[in-house]
Amino acid sequence: MSLTKKILLGMFVGIIVGLIFNLALPKEWFDLAKTYVLDPLGMVFINLIKLLVVPIVLVSLILGTAGISDPKKLGRIGIKTIAFFLITTALALVIALSLGAIFKPGVGDFNLEGASFEKKEAPPVIETLLNIIPTNPFQAMVEGNMLQVITFAVLIGFAISRLGDRAQEIKRLVEQANDVLMYLVEAIMKLAPYGAFALIAVAIGGQGFDAIAAMGKYMFVVLLALFVHFSVVYGSAVWMLGKMNPLKFIKGFSPAMAVAFSTSSSNATLPVSMETAQKNLNVPKSISGFVQPLGATINMDGTAIMQGVATMFIAQVYGVDLTFSDLLTVVLTATLASIGTAGVPGVGLVMLSMVLTSVGLPVEAIALILGVDRLLDMTRTVVNITGDAACAVIIAKSEEKYEQKVASQQAAS
Repeated sequence: MSLTKKILLGMFVGIIVGLIFNLALPKEWFDLAKTYVLDPLGMVFINLIKLLVVPIVLVSLILGTAGISDPKKLGRIGIKTIAFFLITTALALVIALSLGAIFKPGVGDFNLEGASFEKKEAPPVIETLLNIIPTNPFQAMVEGNMLQVITFAVLIGFAISRLGDRAQEIKRLVEQANDVLMYLVEAIMKLAPYGAFALIAVAIGGQGFDAIAAMGKYMFVVLLALFVHFSVVYGSAVWMLGKMNPLKFIKGFSPAMAVAFSTSSSNATLPVSMETAQKNLNVPKSISGFVQPLGATINMDGTAIMQGVATMFIAQVYGVDLTFSDLLTVVLTATLASIGTAGVPGVGLVMLSMVLTSVGLPVEAIALILGVDRLLDMTRTVVNITGDAACAVIIAKSEEKYEQKVASQQAAS
């Protein structure tokens, strides 16, 4: 049985076990199983993958940048990558706001009594931009500040590429480190089916059935928006720009999607995403090593969709009519808020507080969606990492065409 099938089987068994705990067994039984079996099993898997995240981002981006030895090529790939991320995030928000306006998930009776949400301040965008350059790269690695790690890695890779033969020993050492890390990823992935089982069982078993039923319309709109973005935006982009059959793309990338669904973390899934894109989608290591770590940090279309639908939902609950300028503010704020936000479970709620504040909606209303957010977090993480892989496929194809065009021009001259 392939690893993907084993992971899907583990997820299916986890769903069944979670439903049994939720619907048929006393809560005390679930608490015991969660504390002594499910949480430890799930956390061992997540922690083992997280162990590799910072070293893999560092090594992959150094190799990716060093592999793009031409500064013009590096700039060209960087501009195309960021343009793709910004455009797809804006499209994701437009889809979310449109479906929120059509289906009106917030129209109805919702009880806010007794609910609470501790607001965490999202950093201002200008502060995020200024903090991109690390004062201490080692401290950035320890703290998991991914934007600073990315900047440091790109600078080292650029220096290696410019020094050429003088830095070959360092480049070879980084390549060997990359081989070691990829071997560890393959070894850790053997635990993925068990980790997926435990994480899904906790997510399903811990959600009250009444909460899920009450929020059914909100969940439906979020899932519909995610599906439309996944199939229409990514599908057409991969087909038209990447010249790849979308079904082939989905099938090839499915192992990473399964891990993303169970972990709810773009960063934790990054090692698997990169290995899958390189092996199954034939994305060159230099492009995958540049695009996907960058995307895991600044490209979160799934999270943007949740914010768009949640903003419409909360506005409707409170009877607030959002103006066109309010909607533009939501699109702009949510797009910029995704830059530099950690790709870890639940971070969308912190970003959402920033978006709600920007249009004058009460942050405490986030309490309404807390009950079902863990389930939706798993789905939107799949969309987040799929966008990074789609971008990598498209960039790889565009660079291939560019090189063919240059070669033909040189042959003609």
